[in-house]
Amino acid sequence: MAASPQLLELSGVRVAYAGIDAVRDVSFQLSRGQIGCLLGPSGCGKTTALRAVAGFEPLLAGEIRLDGRVISRPGLTLPPEQRQIGMVFQDYALFPHLNVAANIGFGLAGANRAPREARVTELLQLTGLGSNAAKFPHELSGGQQQRVALARALAPRPELLLLDEPFSNLDTELRERLSLELREILKAANTTAILVTHDQHEAFAIADVIGLMNQGRIEQWDAAYNLYHRPANRFVADFIGQGVFVKGKVLAGNQVQIELGELAGDIPMPCHQGCDACGKGCAVDVLLRPDDVIHDDASPLQAEVLRKAFRGAEFLYTLRLPSGREVLALVPSHHNHAVGEKIGIRLEVDHVVAFAQVASAAR
Repeated sequence: MAASPQLLELSGVRVAYAGIDAVRDVSFQLSRGQIGCLLGPSGCGKTTALRAVAGFEPLLAGEIRLDGRVISRPGLTLPPEQRQIGMVFQDYALFPHLNVAANIGFGLAGANRAPREARVTELLQLTGLGSNAAKFPHELSGGQQQRVALARALAPRPELLLLDEPFSNLDTELRERLSLELREILKAANTTAILVTHDQHEAFAIADVIGLMNQGRIEQWDAAYNLYHRPANRFVADFIGQGVFVKGKVLAGNQVQIELGELAGDIPMPCHQGCDACGKGCAVDVLLRPDDVIHDDASPLQAEVLRKAFRGAEFLYTLRLPSGREVLALVPSHHNHAVGEKIGIRLEVDHVVAFAQVASAAR
């Protein structure tokens, strides 16, 4: 019988503290060599879910399987040291009295000398730390320390690697660079991994698939592209990227009318009656991303610049429409318009995202 292609499987996992659910009905799968991410705001349950996979939290319901073997279920929690799972913590937890090579080889203490040294050399090369093998942690930069912690976790060849906010102590520029490096290292090692972070840019840079969590549940488990362009609900749409909701009216089929014109999408519009695209003028909220609003001097549609944020290659403009409603637009930075100036805009919406309008969300 062929082995399951899924290395990690969570089914209906529930974890609670003092009777209050921290994780509720969480289910997802990771294939071997795939990088997953649990993303969400503080307190959403993502770290608790990671700790349950690691074996630090017992389950009240559900099941966790690793390579087909049950490692957690109610009444059974396989100890962390028996799970073949590696971890990289926020503070790296390097041994200050050991040099880089010794830190990496720490988890290989039971191996023979020659294979242990060969594995350490392999990981020094993989992580770009070859010239730092004899240095001690206090002699390294934050990014180098992070790579040592990663190499140490990879040394015993774990079935699964868990990373809990691994870049939280680093500055923004370094985080962005190391995010790409981390993905390259994990892919080169063919390591299956789960990252926990609150930073969506970090998640996008590293993960193949992302689970956006909210109040203990996964709202959507999907590729970054789909989270951004095809959010499953309003929470996902609000959390991922930037954008504003504008009022719209369903026309027919996949068409919706907004202040800026008619839009046609490939997903039926929702409506109050619960049917798809009833065509009876149902009120919806339509999400407009900054990249949906294009600066066009030739356009007859004008919008006033309310605010501008310089981002190097682009400005993020906050624009006021004739109705008084606001939208966002990303504009190349050589178009440097003053606050109060009116500019021409047009829509270029490839993915129409709309949700049934509710009173609390009316703009």
